[in-house]
Amino acid sequence: MRILITGAGRAIGAATAAELTTAGHEVVATARDVTLLDHVDATLRLPLDVTDDRSVRRALEAAGPVDAVVNNAAVSAKGPLESFPLDRLLAMLDTNTVGPLRLLQHLVPGWRERGSGVVVNISSVQGRVATPLEGPYSVSKFGLEALSETLHHELGHFGIRVVVIEPGYIAPGMKPTERELGDPAYGPLWDQWAGTDAKVTGPGGRPGPGVVAVAVRTAIEDPTTPFRVPVGEDAALVLGARAAMDDAAFEAAMRSTLGITW
Repeated sequence: MRILITGAGRAIGAATAAELTTAGHEVVATARDVTLLDHVDATLRLPLDVTDDRSVRRALEAAGPVDAVVNNAAVSAKGPLESFPLDRLLAMLDTNTVGPLRLLQHLVPGWRERGSGVVVNISSVQGRVATPLEGPYSVSKFGLEALSETLHHELGHFGIRVVVIEPGYIAPGMKPTERELGDPAYGPLWDQWAGTDAKVTGPGGRPGPGVVAVAVRTAIEDPTTPFRVPVGEDAALVLGARAAMDDAAFEAAMRSTLGITW
């Protein structure tokens, strides 16, 4: 299969390119900064800014027909929503949520006509569970999950599969997260929230991006893959608890586990 990956320059994107190439697929690796792709294992390396329609069109023309797309390009930032800059939130939404749809609007008509295609959207546990100070990222990933679910219902009729991958904490992840500290009143919350990943992932620490890459390859190759795929023990734990509990019980459990008194 010929598979296009967005945000392929590092971490999950680069690991996915290597995994798919090793499995015998033709990989079209893309990134906003094409120099990040110099060492990525791929058949073709192209510049692609998912927030720019002209860039999307040029990349797809250069890529030629593709059988699947992995929407991995994303940006992240933290801060209390009370003062988080709205222009930055809108920019995150344009990359993380609208970007995948912008790409798919070019691909789907052709896939519809031929009756096949695979969409793999890289979401996050934070696409299902919103957390303090990480609201901007959660908003974008909740939106991606909603978009994906709608596409699943609309496109399955035409033989197009949609799969959402939901990683927990992965190291290394995307480029370092930018922070908007906000009012000093939030200082104690920043202190309490620091290190929560270690409390969830346990003594083994964060898994590497390779576990996500394997999940992506499986999703593309196996038509029985479910719509949502949690990746990592922490993702399975958190999302399993969220599904089993009501809001109050889940909040109490997470506060107790993470030691949050805020």
